[in-house]
Amino acid sequence: MRIIYRRCCGMDVHKKKLTVCVMSTDGVSPVQVRKRAFGTYTRDVKKLRHWLLACKVTHVAMESTGVYGKPVWNVLEGKFTILLVNAAHYKGVDGRQTDQIDCEWLAELLQCGLLKASFIAPQEIRELRDLTRMRVPVVQEENRVQNRIEKVLESANIKLSVAVSDTLGVSGKLMLKAIIRGQEDPGWLADYARGSLRSKRKELELALAGKVTDHHRFLLQECLDPIEFLEGKVARLEGRIGEMLQPHADLIRRLDAIAGVDEITAWTLLAEIGWNMDVFQTSERLASWAGMCPGNRQSAGKRSSGKTRKGNRWLRRALVQCGWAASRAQDSYLRSVFWRIAGRQGKKKAAVAVGHRILKIAFYLVRDGVEYQDLGPAYFDRLNPVRTAQKPVHRLERLGFAVNILPASAKAIAEGGSNIANA
Repeated sequence: MRIIYRRCCGMDVHKKKLTVCVMSTDGVSPVQVRKRAFGTYTRDVKKLRHWLLACKVTHVAMESTGVYGKPVWNVLEGKFTILLVNAAHYKGVDGRQTDQIDCEWLAELLQCGLLKASFIAPQEIRELRDLTRMRVPVVQEENRVQNRIEKVLESANIKLSVAVSDTLGVSGKLMLKAIIRGQEDPGWLADYARGSLRSKRKELELALAGKVTDHHRFLLQECLDPIEFLEGKVARLEGRIGEMLQPHADLIRRLDAIAGVDEITAWTLLAEIGWNMDVFQTSERLASWAGMCPGNRQSAGKRSSGKTRKGNRWLRRALVQCGWAASRAQDSYLRSVFWRIAGRQGKKKAAVAVGHRILKIAFYLVRDGVEYQDLGPAYFDRLNPVRTAQKPVHRLERLGFAVNILPASAKAIAEGGSNIANA
C-alpha cells in the first residue's frame, strides 16, 4: 500500500503500561520498526514524548481506552497530530492478540492513512462537559433521596404529596422540619404553607394528619441532610456552567426557543457538540455521531435492522428527553411530528425521531446564527390540504353519511346567494 505518513507511531494504552511502535522511512529504504514500553506516570509519558520527538514522529494513533488515554493525550497534545481511534474501526488478526502486535498494527494502518480519528473537543469544551456530566448524577441522586422521603411519609400516613406538587419546596421543607421537631398538630403544620398554597389549608390538614413516630423523624432527618447538600452542589455547578457560557448567551437563547428545549438542555447541547460545526460538516454526520439516526445495515439488497448505533450517550439522553417534552408543547411543529410518528411506530421511536430533528435544528442554529422559526402544528396538513380533507370525509362515508365539502370562498359565495334569494 502507498505510505501516507513517513514517520508515525501506534500506541497500545493500558492503566499501567504503554506499548509503542514507531515506523519510519525516507521513501527509498525499507520501513524501520522500533518498539518500546513505557509506564503511565507523568514522568514516563514525558520520556515517551522526548523519544517520539527524537524519532521525528509527526502522527500518533492510540486506541480509545476511556480515562486511561487522557494522561497520555494531555502530555502529547500540541506536539503531534494525535488520532484517537475507535477499536471497532480496526481489527487485528485472530489468534495474534498481544500488545506489541496491536501497536504495530495501529502504526501500519496509520502509515497508510487507513485510520479514522474520533472527534476530540477543544479544552474549553471538555471542561464544560465535565461540569454538565457531573450535574446529571447529582440531580439523579437528589431525585432518589426525594423518593425515599415520599416512602417515609407514606409509612407515617402523611399524604403531603397529594396536596403539594413539590414536597421539597419552600412550604414542604418547613412542614417536614416541623414534623422532625416533634410538631404533630395538622393545623399548626398546615400553617407553614406559603403563597398560593395557603388556599389549600383544609386539604393540607387532612394530608398532614398521620401517625408519626420517632423512627420516622429520624429517617426524615437523615434524608433532609443530603438533600440540602445536593441542592447546594447543583447550584454551584449551574453557577459555574453559567459563567463559562456567558459569552454564548445569545446562542443559548436561540436554542431555548426550540420546543422541548430548556436552558439546561441548551447547556448540554453546547457542551457535547461545541459551537464549531465545521468538524461535523453536515447535520446528518452530526446525527450519526450522536447515535440519533437509523442504523444502516444492508446485505444482498435487504435491510436487516434499523436499530440506532451507539453514540454519545449524554447527548442522546438529553435529546430523547427533549423529544418527550416536545410531545407536550402546545401549537408546535415538533409536537405534530411526535404524534405523527407515534401513531405508526410507537412513542419511544417517536421520541428518538423528534430528538433527531432537534439536533439537526440545533446544528443550523449554531452554524448559521439564525433564529428558530417554528413551522406550526398544521405544517403537514398544509402540505397536501386535499388529502388531509379527504381522510375525515372517507371516515364519515364509511359510517353511511353523504358528505360534500366546499372551499371557504365557495361556501361564502353560496351562502350569500341563498341570502339574496330569501330576501
